[in-house]
Parts: sequence; structure tokens; C-alpha cells
Amino acid sequence: MKNVDVYVTRSNARSLSKDVITEFRGQGDEVHMHPLSFAEFMSVYSGTKQDGWNEYMLYGGLPPIMNISSSEEKINFLKALFEETYISDIVGRHNVRNRAELEELLNILSSVIGSLTNPTKLSATFKSLKNKTISNNTIKRYIDYFCDSFLIDSAVRYDIKGKKYIDTPVKYYFTDLGLRNARLNFRQLEETHAMENIIFNELKIRGFNVDVGVITLNKTNEKGHGIRKQLEIDFVCNKGSKRYYIQSAYAIPDQAKMEQEQRSLMLTGDFFKKIIITKDAPAPYYNDEGQTNAN
Repeated sequence: MKNVDVYVTRSNARSLSKDVITEFRGQGDEVHMHPLSFAEFMSVYSGTKQDGWNEYMLYGGLPPIMNISSSEEKINFLKALFEETYISDIVGRHNVRNRAELEELLNILSSVIGSLTNPTKLSATFKSLKNKTISNNTIKRYIDYFCDSFLIDSAVRYDIKGKKYIDTPVKYYFTDLGLRNARLNFRQLEETHAMENIIFNELKIRGFNVDVGVITLNKTNEKGHGIRKQLEIDFVCNKGSKRYYIQSAYAIPDQAKMEQEQRSLMLTGDFFKKIIITKDAPAPYYNDEGQTNAN
């Protein structure tokens, strides 16, 4: 039929990205709908920017949250959505036999957002904390289920000077912080990690490919022995010919902290824009090396 567009929409994990691509191969495009960005959230939020930030960091950006007034109802909505939609669909879709293992892994990932990890490290965590033995392959499979259902997303390490990817370890972020907080019963609320997660999501919403930057330094110690040190840049963001290096720093109370955040950015060896994002910077400014500090 001419002059007709057909849109196929689903909200749960039974109609995942891979399914759509398989069913409509060569006949359509995928449009990934993210939760609300902070700017979108604030466009309909009636309070102050600080209050909005606190709400967004706690309850996330799923649109139905905007229509719920009380904190108790928001918490109940997020918990029910997690259990009745995400977990139930993942278990049913993939015929997961040990739901308890899958949920334990989800709890661990919720606790370590923005931290480098891999299946081997997660398996060791299960062994030490839960006294359970779970294979690396099982953990990797469960993580793939979470990514396919758009619960979490990953950032792979990229060697900036070597211009190559480092497969492991990687960082995981929740696509919505409200769901992550609901998973942990709103107990583990570190604003530093939450801010980093929000920045990651914002970059993905804006269409960037996001990696974790690694700069390797080979130095000699006092005894003349060669040592190898790796510095990290939180986000290496690429879109077409554009690239930005971004550091997430909740606060920079003194010059020593500023120098710490700047060090890896100054060693990239290129002239792409470098940005340090803080929560309470008074105003954006550039330093002598061309780095931007923004809030």
C-alpha cells in the first residue's frame, strides 16, 4: 500500500531487538525508545532543578513515573514492573531453570554499576559471598539476557593510543536508574555512581557509541624496573567524525583532585574535545589545555 507506514511496537522482553531484526530483515528500521533524558524529565517536572535531579536519580525516567505523585506508589510501580515484566519475561523466554541464580547476579550487577568486571570476577563473587559455584558461561549468558531486554548496557574498554579494544573487563550501566534502585530496595544510593550512569545514558540517547578509555603508561621505577600503569577516561564518545573524552567527577574540592581528573585527558595525544562534568561547577570554563569543565 502506498503512502502507508506500519509501526510495530512492544514494551516487554518478548519482542526484543533481535526478534524484530529477524522478522523484518531488510524491510524496516529499528527505533530504540529510551527512558526520558534529564532534559525531557525536567520539561514536565514542576519543581526546582535540584529537586528534579534528586527525583530523576532516585526514580529514573520511565514516563509513567511522571503521572505518579507519591513516593510509595512510585516504588511499588518500579518493583512490580521489574518482577512482573522484566524478570518474568526473561525467565519464561529463555527457559531459565534457576531463577534464584539469575536474580542474585542481577543484584550484584546492580551494586557495581560503573565498575570494571567480567564473568570470572562475578563467578568468584558468587563463590565468596553466596558460597555458590556458577560457571563463567552461565554468567555471560545471563548478562546477555539482561542486555537483550534493555535492562543494562555495557561499555567496553578501548586502548586510546594502541587504537584497539580490550574485551575484558567491561563496565555495566542500567538503562534506567529507577529500575536499578528498585532492584536494591532503594538502599544503595551513591550519587557519584548514579551521576556516571546518567551521563552514560545521556550519551547513548544522543546517539554516541560509548567506550571506556584506557591509556597505558610504561615507566621505570626507582630500581630501574619497568612498570606498566593504566589510566582511565570514563567515556570515549564517538559519532561519525566527532569524538569527545568525558570524565565524570561528582565534586572537585581542590587542585589535587582537578589534576587527578585531568591527567588521563592530557595524555591522549590528540586534539579532540575533553570535558570534565561535575555536579556543582559554578559555570563552564576552559583551561589552558583546552579542557572544558561543565556542570
